[in-house]
Amino acid sequence: MTDIRTILREAALMLGDRLEAELLLAHALGVDRAWFFAHAEDHFDEERIAGVEALLARRAKGEPVAYILGRRDFWSLSLEVTPATLIPRPETELLVEQALARLPEGGRVLDLGTGSGAIALAIASERPDAEVTAVDASAAALAVARRNARRLGLDRVFMTGSDWYSALGDRRFDVIVSNPPYVEAGDPHLVQGDLRFEPSSALASGPDGLDDIRRIAHGARGSLTDGGWLLVEHGWNQAAAVRGIFISEGLVDAFTVQDLEARDRVTGARAG
Repeated sequence: MTDIRTILREAALMLGDRLEAELLLAHALGVDRAWFFAHAEDHFDEERIAGVEALLARRAKGEPVAYILGRRDFWSLSLEVTPATLIPRPETELLVEQALARLPEGGRVLDLGTGSGAIALAIASERPDAEVTAVDASAAALAVARRNARRLGLDRVFMTGSDWYSALGDRRFDVIVSNPPYVEAGDPHLVQGDLRFEPSSALASGPDGLDDIRRIAHGARGSLTDGGWLLVEHGWNQAAAVRGIFISEGLVDAFTVQDLEARDRVTGARAG
């Protein structure tokens, strides 16, 4: 028999991360992390310890904690995530902030490539007056997004399968947001760390990483209302190129906002 304190200590040493150890152990035992403080001396039998060790082994092999747990917190929401979806990241909350700042009362929002639904659902949770549409070309990702919407009571968000704008016809939006693929196809990071487990179609986009951003920008003029905004997340070294793409497509007032680590992260422009 081994006590919780010992299991946690050994797990933290194995992973090199105390928080990850606590999250995985809490998941295996069906408790929250606060439970550990009152039960540090509790003992568990070998069968339950084996279940913990199986989760730790998955993480030790590089599988992302979010996929092991099946969820990830984003904005004020707890979202289901699976290997069919990109794992929502804190820096993407900047995209939500920028969209909310530009969304008129009763405005219409389009989230291109919604994945788990993180961006669309975060906006909808803050703005019940808004009409929010979310699309994804992946049926598996869209199924996850729909489950998240139902569980969070946000199923008023309209979700549909679409390769960017292809299924939207002549609908127009006040704000278009997207966290599209923007990694260079040959980037070595794609075969390292968590990225090895995430869907490559949601990460890589051509030799310079900008193929999908070009497609999004090209279709934006026909899908934005007059003065409507296009906002995209991108890599830290792509801001100038993204602004150039937006301007070449006839958008105006291009700008870039940095994330909390002072890295260029979100670029926007509006329909003139």
